[in-house]
Amino acid sequence: MSKKLFIETLGCAMNSRDSEHMIAELREKEGYETTDDLSVADLILINTCSVRERPVHKLFSELGGFNKKKKQGAKIGVCGCTASHLGEEIIKRAPYVNFVLGARNVSKICEVLHKDKAVEIDINYDESEFAFKDFRSSPFKAYINISIGCDKSCTFCIVPKTRGDEISIPDELILGEAKKVVAKGVKEIFLLGQNVNNYGRRFSGEHEKVNFTELLRRLSQIEGLERIRFTSPHPLHMDDEFIEEFAKNPKICKSMHMPLQSGSTKVLKEMKRGYSKEWFMNRVEKLRAECPDVSISTDIIVAFPGESDEDFEDTLDVVRRVKFDQLFSFKYSPRPETQAQHFTNVVDDEVASNRLSYLQGLNNEIIDEIHKKLVGNVYRVYFESLTKDNHVSGRSDNNVVIKVKGSEELLGEFKNVKITEIGRTILTGEIVA
Repeated sequence: MSKKLFIETLGCAMNSRDSEHMIAELREKEGYETTDDLSVADLILINTCSVRERPVHKLFSELGGFNKKKKQGAKIGVCGCTASHLGEEIIKRAPYVNFVLGARNVSKICEVLHKDKAVEIDINYDESEFAFKDFRSSPFKAYINISIGCDKSCTFCIVPKTRGDEISIPDELILGEAKKVVAKGVKEIFLLGQNVNNYGRRFSGEHEKVNFTELLRRLSQIEGLERIRFTSPHPLHMDDEFIEEFAKNPKICKSMHMPLQSGSTKVLKEMKRGYSKEWFMNRVEKLRAECPDVSISTDIIVAFPGESDEDFEDTLDVVRRVKFDQLFSFKYSPRPETQAQHFTNVVDDEVASNRLSYLQGLNNEIIDEIHKKLVGNVYRVYFESLTKDNHVSGRSDNNVVIKVKGSEELLGEFKNVKITEIGRTILTGEIVA
C-alpha cells in the first residue's frame, strides 16, 4: 500500500505550484499518494503564507488540531513563507512538528522528510534550474514558474525575506515545461512570478537575455497552446512594448492584474513602490487604448501608516476612474522584518476598518454596474471545473467566471456562452452555437 500525504495550501498561486512540486517529489521518490482524510495520512504538510498577520496566528492553532487528529507515527511538516521567517521557532512552539521547510527550499522536501527536526530555510538557495518531478492539480491548465524571489523593497512586504532575491528561470526550461503540458492536453498555462514582467533581469548562470515580452512571444508559438495568463506584473515595468504585445497577441488572455496598493503618490513613495498615481493611470489609459476589452484587477492596502483622509480619497479616485473588474483589499498589518513595521504614524483601527468597508462597498457597486451590462454578451469559455449545483464553470478570455448547466464532458472544452444571469463573482449562461 502507498503512503498517504495530506497537504493544506494557504496563500497565493505560487504556493499552489510549490505544493504541486512537493507532491510530485514525494510521489515519485517516496511513494506517497495524496488523501483528503487527515486521519489516515502518514505525512501532513501545511504550506503557509505570511503576507498578512492572520494566517500566521492561525498556524499554531491549526497545527494543534492536526496533532490531535493525526494517526500514530504520522509526521507533520510546516512549509512555505511562514516557515521561512519563523524557522526553528515553529518547532519550539510546536515540538510535535517534525520539520520546517522554507519557500526557497521546496526541492529539499524528500531530504528533510528523513531528518527529524530539520529546519531548511535558506532564502539564498537557488532552485531556478532544479528539475522537479511533474504533478498537476488540474489536467486542463498548468501553473509554470518563470522566476523565484523578489528584488523589490516595498516597505510593507515580507516576501523578499521569505523567498529571497529574484532569479529568472531559463526560458528553455519554461518552454520545455509548456510544451510537455500541452502535449498532455493542457490548453491554458498560467505564468507565475512575484513580478513577472521583470523577467530576465537576473539568471543564476550564463543564459540568453530574454525579457518577459519576448518570453510571451516564444510561448505563443507553441502549437496546441491556446491561452496564456500570468500574475503579477508590476506597474513600474509595464512599458509600451509589453502593453502592445499583450494587446495584439491573440494567445495572451485579455486580463491584467495591476497591483495599485494605494492611489496616493505620497503613500506610494512611503511604500517604495517606485511609481506615482499619475504613472499608474497613464498605464491604465495606454492599456485600455490598445485593448478596450481588457479586464483589470488590483490589490489595495488601506490605512498604511500615515495615510490621511486625502490619501484615502486619492485611492477612491483611482477606483472610481479605473472601475476595476476585481479588487482584493485589506487593512494594513505590520509584518516582521519590514521597514513599515517600525513606522509610528499608525492609523486608528476603527478608521482603518471604516475605510476598508467603504472601499469594498464602492467596489461592489462598480462590479454590479459592470455585470449588469454583460447580460446577453457572448464569451468563449474554457471549462475547467465542476460546481456543486450540476453546473460546469470556466473563464472567458478576459477572466469572467461563467457557469452553465452541464457535466464533465464539457471539461477541457471551449464553448461560446451567452450570459443569462449575473452575480457578483460568477455569471450564469447558456451554450450557443
